[in-house]
Amino acid sequence: MNRESYFDGGLLSYIGHSLLAALVTVCTLGICAPWGICLMYKWKAKHTVIDGRRLYFDGTALQLFGNWMKWWLLTLITFGIYGFWLHIKLEQWIAKHTHHLY
Repeated sequence: MNRESYFDGGLLSYIGHSLLAALVTVCTLGICAPWGICLMYKWKAKHTVIDGRRLYFDGTALQLFGNWMKWWLLTLITFGIYGFWLHIKLEQWIAKHTHHLY
């Protein structure tokens, strides 16, 4: 059975969410970056349908914050070497918290 996959997010909504996420991140000097990241991924999942199933993201900024601090500490301790894994760790965390509605 072939089901449709599509993305139905709009430009104005994207701009609004992006500006809010950036503003919060910049105004808190990056401390609230996990909040901005979760805001954007929640928006992206909400507007994504794969094989006829809409995605949802259940990750929270508080959940991400603990990992975020651990990852940055490891990056500092290893003189930046762990930084190569930061993006992968973030993507793994996002995938763990992204699901589809039945």
